Amino acid sequence: MIPGITTKLSEDTVASTTTITVKADLIRLTGTTAIATINPNFGGGFSGVCFFVPVDGTIATTTAGNINKVLSMVINQVTVMVYSKKDQKWYPGAIS
Repeated sequence: MIPGITTKLSEDTVASTTTITVKADLIRLTGTTAIATINPNFGGGFSGVCFFVPVDGTIATTTAGNINKVLSMVINQVTVMVYSKKDQKWYPGAIS
């Protein structure tokens, strides 16, 4: 975010399944199925950031796919994840 400039995020709603594809910056997650793989919309050639908000209940992640750490995303709370091009993994933010 740049001070003094309005930051615009694209938004999308995605059902939680074992593998999801993100096509926006802010993702509203429906359902409660654990997520193992997040396919980045920007492809594997770039790094990026996404913000996830579960709207139906807590959603867990697993390390079976491309997510680096197991965590529980709490309903109606933002979880920040950063995709590393080098590692081809998603890393959750320290405050999730």
